[in-house]
Amino acid sequence: MRIFFTGPTGFIGTRLVPFLREAGHQAVVLVRPLERVGGIPEADQVVTGNPMEWGPWWKPVAECDAAVNLAGESILGKWTPEKKLAIRESRIRTTRNLVDAIPKGRVFTLVSTSAVGIYGDAGDRVLDEDAPLGQDFLARVAQDWEAEAWQARDRGARVVITRFGVVLGPGGGPLTRLAKMTKRFLGGPVGAGRQWISWIHREDLCRAIRFLLERPDLEGVFNLCSPNPVRQIDLARTLGRVLGRPAFTPAPAFAVRLALGEFASTIVASQRMMPKRLLEAGFEFLFPGLEDALRDILKNKQIEM
Repeated sequence: MRIFFTGPTGFIGTRLVPFLREAGHQAVVLVRPLERVGGIPEADQVVTGNPMEWGPWWKPVAECDAAVNLAGESILGKWTPEKKLAIRESRIRTTRNLVDAIPKGRVFTLVSTSAVGIYGDAGDRVLDEDAPLGQDFLARVAQDWEAEAWQARDRGARVVITRFGVVLGPGGGPLTRLAKMTKRFLGGPVGAGRQWISWIHREDLCRAIRFLLERPDLEGVFNLCSPNPVRQIDLARTLGRVLGRPAFTPAPAFAVRLALGEFASTIVASQRMMPKRLLEAGFEFLFPGLEDALRDILKNKQIEM
């Protein structure tokens, strides 16, 4: 399968592209003109262009069998009006342009990213793919993002929406920051730590995307997360145990909100997501348990301290 990628230089793309190439697929990656050369994963074809704008990069899409849409402004950092606009527009406009580039009249698969944030702050409710959606900023962005991807059905494409949990892996993502804090005896829960965290090992995420790409009978929404979500306090304690450090110093929720503004809602929110449809389709996790996942990621000092 020849696969077109948006956002290939991020935390997910830099592992997913080589993972799929190792499985025998070809990769065509779209990178911006000023993107760091060292951050571009090895690919069968590198295309230069801005995914938020129409351009010659559309042509290689039509020569592929599938596309994996990973592009989007990071949600990390304070949410100024400019930051919120970038978060939204980078997802909506990129997806819209990618859908417009999909060829009509032949078999094509679009795997488009979404996120656990679509469910909002759901407390202790178990969230399968049919759960009610949230109404906060990230939830609304994710809903509009998915709506753009669904338009690919009008072009005859198979559409797979992947709602990511918190992705854990070496070389980036939230685990690097958490591990550094824990190593310096600064680890601990946020607030009471009772909020649910839906997580997934990056290798299982890559395996799940390959599984969905290679199963033409599967389409629609899939939650990509471990079947064993944990409370935030248990994440802190497990990480501390793996690193041989205590993790008992709580960060008051009000202080987190004061420091981070509206972005803090993503840290104190509770989302108990389950990969119901993925499990029903027969997918098997390599790392269903948090401690095994953390020990695998942190072995051989894979995370710089």
